[in-house]
Amino acid sequence: MMDNLPALQVAVPLIAAPICTFLRFRNGAWAFALLVSAAVFWMSWLLLQQVLVDGVISYHMGGWAPPIGIEYRVDRVNAFVILIVAMISLITLPFAKATVEREVPADKHHLFYAAWLLCITGLLGIAITGDAFNVFVFLEISSLSSYVLIAAGRDPRALTASFQYLILGTLGATFILIGVGLLYIMTGTLNMMDLADRIPAIAHTTPVRAAAGFLTVGIALKAALFPAHFWLPNGYAFSPNAVSVLLSATATKVSIYLLLRFELTVFGDVDAVGDFSFANLLLPFAVAAFVLGSVSAIFQSDVKRLLAYSSVAQIGYMIAGLGLGSVDGVTAGIVHLFNHALMKAALFMAAGAVFMRAGGVQLANFAGMGRRMPLTMFAFVLAGLSLIGVPLTVGFVSKWYLVLAALQTGPGGYVLTGLILASSLLSVIYVWRVVEVAYLRDPEPDAPRHEAPLSVLAPMWLLVVACFWFGIDSSFTVGIARDAAIQLMGPGQ
Repeated sequence: MMDNLPALQVAVPLIAAPICTFLRFRNGAWAFALLVSAAVFWMSWLLLQQVLVDGVISYHMGGWAPPIGIEYRVDRVNAFVILIVAMISLITLPFAKATVEREVPADKHHLFYAAWLLCITGLLGIAITGDAFNVFVFLEISSLSSYVLIAAGRDPRALTASFQYLILGTLGATFILIGVGLLYIMTGTLNMMDLADRIPAIAHTTPVRAAAGFLTVGIALKAALFPAHFWLPNGYAFSPNAVSVLLSATATKVSIYLLLRFELTVFGDVDAVGDFSFANLLLPFAVAAFVLGSVSAIFQSDVKRLLAYSSVAQIGYMIAGLGLGSVDGVTAGIVHLFNHALMKAALFMAAGAVFMRAGGVQLANFAGMGRRMPLTMFAFVLAGLSLIGVPLTVGFVSKWYLVLAALQTGPGGYVLTGLILASSLLSVIYVWRVVEVAYLRDPEPDAPRHEAPLSVLAPMWLLVVACFWFGIDSSFTVGIARDAAIQLMGPGQ
């Protein structure tokens, strides 16, 4: 079985998804999805350990060697991303059991968890495949299931949010498919490592540059990079709470991984304008994302929309690391994939817990919740400190490496550092808005007095503890991220 782990990593949730549709008895689909997610997480952990010990794993589907056959290729970069996706799915499902019962019609639960497993299948497939066309296929699997998950709730606005995501997601997928087609025409191969070998000789040609442009824009749409972020706030705000947790912690992370893979591995020798690569050209958009995303978050009265705009800002930090084009910058971007997944999943879980008790996530619903739901709100505060980047939290680790990378670039780096610090101060404002309402305002007379159930508190606090654990001892996450960055950029770095 160990020899077939890369294939099983994708095949297990893919086969499990249709089985879920037959489990219509109470909690049957949820329990099955939890079991499958546990198996997927265990396999992801074994894959990561195998990569750390033995190096890159190349798995040939059907025994056909690349570039003719389809290759599943696992290195430190995507093994880390696979672990993030599998971990978040497993941690979120106990939370989902409590919230989905309230937000999704009972006769649709089996379909909901089938879509959940399909979404995980697509995300894992994107990360593990070494074939450019397979990337498109798995991207469509994850996207189509995401549209279903967003629209699964009772809120009618979720349908509009899902349709908006569908339109922009289809546009992004079309751009990606055009880019892949151009690469195939020019090189005759779809294997990404083979593309990396063949492209340098034709990097100056217009079709290759066009392919790089189409793929960059298409993946940026999927990653919700400013100004292509319009689908994300509504998608997170109006979807069921468990879906908000899952997508905020995984979907955009996988898209950013794709950007890292294509920009640094496949298009490393392709210049967009002069000596600037497409990755360098993303830096201004990343800066705009973490400044304007933070500003937009301040003015939101819906806490889930507030957290969604915060995610736009955090995506900016990750892309900024790529745009800086240094080992420290890419290290910051990769480690923030993991760190942001922890803190944003915890924050959305806290918002979901308040929704369960108060029936909404408007700021007014949080009034007095510091006294009515002390464990939930204290978890929100601690995860919020990590979002700000307070020392001893994972958010500080990410920003520390990003600032180091910025300062290495010369005078312009001082400006970038100032903007990073300004964005962090803006995050203090929007986190404080929630904290102020929760602790300094009196609750409504009919406000609930019950804490969230254990199935919500346990995963939420597990994520909060992880925010501090990996903030105090970051050797595991930063070590993998730095090795991954060196691997992506080449040993010469």
